[in-house]
Amino acid sequence: MARSEQARYVRSFSAMSASQSTDFMLKETAPRLGGGFIGSDKLGAYDLVEKMSYLYVRVVKARELPGLGLGGGIDPYVELRLGNYKGTTRHFEKNHGPEWNEVFAFSRERIQASHLEVWLGSKGRVEEERVAYSRFDLTEIPTRVPPDSPLAPEWYRLVDREGKRISGELMLAVWHGTQADECFPSAIHAEEAHTVDARINTLIKGKVYPSPRLWYSRLQVFSAQDIYATNRSPHGQVFVKARVGNQLLKTKVCRSTTLNYEWNEHLVFVCAEPFEELLEISVEEQIEVNKHKVIGHCHLPLRECPRRTSHDHIIKPSWYDLKRGEEIKEEKFSAKINLCVIHEGGYHVMSESTHYSSDLRPSSKDLWRPPIGLLELGVLRAEGLAPMRSKDNKGTCDAYCVAKYGDKWCRTRTIIDNLSPRFNEQYTWDVHDHSTVITICVYHNCLIEKGAKDLLIGKVRIRLSTLETDRIYTHAYPLISLHHSGVKKMGELHLAVRFSSTSWSNLLYSYAKPHLPTMHYIQPINLVHQEYLRERAMEIVAHRMSRMEPPLRREVVEEMCDMRAHLWSMRRSRANFYRLITVLSGCFRIVTWINDICCWKNPVTTSLVHILYAMLVAFPNLILPTCFLYMFLICLWNFRFRPRYPPHMNTKISFAETIHHDELAEEFDSFPTSQSPEIVKMRYDRLRSLAGRIQTIVGDFATHGERIHSLFTWRDPRATAMFLCWCLCTAVVTYTAPFQLVMLCLGFYMMRHPRLRYRMPSPVMNYFRRLPSKTDCLI
Repeated sequence: MARSEQARYVRSFSAMSASQSTDFMLKETAPRLGGGFIGSDKLGAYDLVEKMSYLYVRVVKARELPGLGLGGGIDPYVELRLGNYKGTTRHFEKNHGPEWNEVFAFSRERIQASHLEVWLGSKGRVEEERVAYSRFDLTEIPTRVPPDSPLAPEWYRLVDREGKRISGELMLAVWHGTQADECFPSAIHAEEAHTVDARINTLIKGKVYPSPRLWYSRLQVFSAQDIYATNRSPHGQVFVKARVGNQLLKTKVCRSTTLNYEWNEHLVFVCAEPFEELLEISVEEQIEVNKHKVIGHCHLPLRECPRRTSHDHIIKPSWYDLKRGEEIKEEKFSAKINLCVIHEGGYHVMSESTHYSSDLRPSSKDLWRPPIGLLELGVLRAEGLAPMRSKDNKGTCDAYCVAKYGDKWCRTRTIIDNLSPRFNEQYTWDVHDHSTVITICVYHNCLIEKGAKDLLIGKVRIRLSTLETDRIYTHAYPLISLHHSGVKKMGELHLAVRFSSTSWSNLLYSYAKPHLPTMHYIQPINLVHQEYLRERAMEIVAHRMSRMEPPLRREVVEEMCDMRAHLWSMRRSRANFYRLITVLSGCFRIVTWINDICCWKNPVTTSLVHILYAMLVAFPNLILPTCFLYMFLICLWNFRFRPRYPPHMNTKISFAETIHHDELAEEFDSFPTSQSPEIVKMRYDRLRSLAGRIQTIVGDFATHGERIHSLFTWRDPRATAMFLCWCLCTAVVTYTAPFQLVMLCLGFYMMRHPRLRYRMPSPVMNYFRRLPSKTDCLI
């Protein structure tokens, strides 16, 4: 391909990738934030959402209830009525002193009544047998403003319909409040739950989920003694198999003519506190290719194993007795195995995609540094959601949002039967590393329909380093979803985001720190095993989240952690390839510019270049200052064109709009595939695995180029400002210092002795790896 054709090809692709449909672009909004929530302490403010007023009713308990019916028993429940809305507590069987302790919330915007009615009834009774005790005038109900203490409940006497006093009392608390009230996440929203059975009200509440703290558990297998193998082979072929939960690892097969065997291997597992599992170790003999026999085994409780936070901490191995196998005689068996089991606290256990990590801290809390900032997220509302189920011949949706950052997952309440739900919920996270990503997903709640999976509506990712400090970003993010039929906009999610720094010095110093904890560089884990451990970590997180109430289901955790991001996809490979082409387009433009100079297409420019070239040849000490000064001027010129909004998923550079249906079927195909005969299946899976690695390599090359490009475009304003100052200082230093001395020092530094080299990455490399790239914009 000719040089001019290459340049024309790159220009056409750049123009194509830059132009994205307006439906898939961010839109800046102007919501009315604050609404009276701003307090004296900025960090405790509730100012990133729109104010919503609620009438709260806390139904605590009852006592000495009267009996109903012939048997004199009662299955009590409480029903709250406010206009067309009502809320119902769960019922108790044969209980005259039930305790509910449930909170109901009624939106004041939808209230069209002036009184609140409270009814006491018995399950299965007719309405005429219910007992009403009072009405609350809404104008006389007090207002509670946090941080005031919760309103004290009060005992109310029961009366019948005619106003006559009957036995029994009910404890209630009624007040006006906002979503800043601490009971808001656990409250039952009556206007949303009136169509839902009271038994599953807990499944639609908002919750905060702590992520389990994961550790790498390293098993060091050294040797074994008195291992009696069978006589079927001239040399014993023995290996060690270790299992933790559903994680199974094996050592290599060791051959020995004696009763002693040596392996000297390390097996790494993923475990979660409080380490309830057992480490099951078995020594087995390989008899044939797929046949082996257990010689001895032992079980080690993981909670009793030591922990370490540094590679300098040496833990000595121990000898453990092996229990005999089925075919080994008791009097003949006295085998031992030399092991060392360590919980590694110096690593960060990756449970999400490495490109979209939200937390890079090590497992041990002793190694955590103080936070450098605060991330505040306001989930305002969603608009124009795609119908996910049918009701009364109309499409509707039961939407909720999940936000993940660091070790905390936040889930909003589920709003029933609404295609434009208003959440107005605010969450806060401590930021320990601002080169991380927060992920927000919108789902359709299918727990109401038993057996169905929660359906993804759309996803939003925001990299914190692209946010200016103390600025509130209010945008409508398009919810983009890729289906078998192609890419589709499923609605819009309105968010308010603010990143504030607690210490500018710590924030700027973090650019020079390593991206990962020290142990990842001192004792690195190979990439293949790291990917295996990431899948195991995700399974542990999904299992823990599914055991909470309401459960955060496995499909939600997998999508939030981008578990399919590493699998082969023709679309992603093409996108990464063209990202690389875009990065190389700068080289093509330089070549084209030199060719234009040689061809005298612009005589004035060519004359100026001749003069500059003559000056640099005559004064070589001006070469470096000129280069750094030129980069300084480029950064300064691009300051006025810096981005004003966070990056979002781009359907053009992701090739989501022009993908073929066959490629989509391949992308959503299971791995390994089940669509072909055995021989084709084997070749197809091998091709996908190899192509996935090539895809990653191409993407990494493109990422490096995009990081360099981000320096000049103010994508990360703090990093570009640091680079701008460094360029100016370097230009001054290289101008004053002799050119020959600078080159001599630089050359000697690059060729320094290995003893003078440090095993950790240099501050420059750490700074470079923290720069943003366009990986955040990929779907």
